[in-house]
Amino acid sequence: MFRFLQQKLAGIKERIAEAMASGEEEGPDAGAEPPEASSRRRRIRESLLDEVLEELNLLLLQGDVAVPVAEEIQKHLREEILRGGVDASLEPVAAVEKAMRRALEKVLLPATLDLVAFVRAKEKPVILMFVGVNGTGKTTTIAKIARLLKKNGFSTVLAAGDTFRAGAIEQLTLHSERLETRIIKHEAGSDPAAVAYDAIEHARAKHKDVVLIDTAGRMQTNINLMEEMAKVKRVAHPHLIIYVGDALAGNDAVDQAVKFNEAVGIDGVILCKLDADARGGSALSIAHVVKRPILYVGVGQGYEDLVPFEPQWLVNRILGGTP
Repeated sequence: MFRFLQQKLAGIKERIAEAMASGEEEGPDAGAEPPEASSRRRRIRESLLDEVLEELNLLLLQGDVAVPVAEEIQKHLREEILRGGVDASLEPVAAVEKAMRRALEKVLLPATLDLVAFVRAKEKPVILMFVGVNGTGKTTTIAKIARLLKKNGFSTVLAAGDTFRAGAIEQLTLHSERLETRIIKHEAGSDPAAVAYDAIEHARAKHKDVVLIDTAGRMQTNINLMEEMAKVKRVAHPHLIIYVGDALAGNDAVDQAVKFNEAVGIDGVILCKLDADARGGSALSIAHVVKRPILYVGVGQGYEDLVPFEPQWLVNRILGGTP
């Protein structure tokens, strides 16, 4: 996971650390008594740092980091190092990693939305609408969320709103049987908004807690299908719209999230297939670009293979491969 960024950032850390190790050390006050080691800072020539950071920017782009995010990381790291150097009490590589960690953390939004707590606090039924393009793992993710909610004591209803493909209805039906949860479905080709409406009415009549609405996977450039999705939103009045993205899509996942946000507005992101993502750029970029938190990441096909997203976890993985 994230092997590309791990390897490339390790090289950048060593380059900067070598330059720091050969640079001057200075304390906070010239001419004062020798400062404590922990207050001494290593300096680096600004021109040399800019040269290395330009290389960093290119490597981030190769690692599927979005352009504005790569530029932000470059800017924050430059500020971290030039503002006061790096701590001379640490080994050079550790000192640079500390500065790099702070730079990465600044571009990541905190996971500010606890889905279970959100559902618990709202009047029932809570309506969740899931959107995304073809092949991202959206239907499987809906099943994972249904399983998560069930474990936390909530009853659920699945709405088979992807009427574009008969296979999608069959797939969600199979999940509903395995999870022992109700599914509302119409024939293939029927109106997705009608499916959503019927599922919500069923939930109200049967006092169910949460309605999870599947929608047809669609390319963000398909205007008619995007308008159909907007109609589902108008009918269902969802409490949350959750974009399901594919980590393997790299920058395409970021671009898609932006388009879906423009079309219907998204409240959070679930990023699938993170266990197979060797680059890591989309995970680093998507929340920053769309200004919406990543709620969960998918790390496998099982119902339990959905874990809450923690920015620190991502930074640890990218910088050191920490489990």
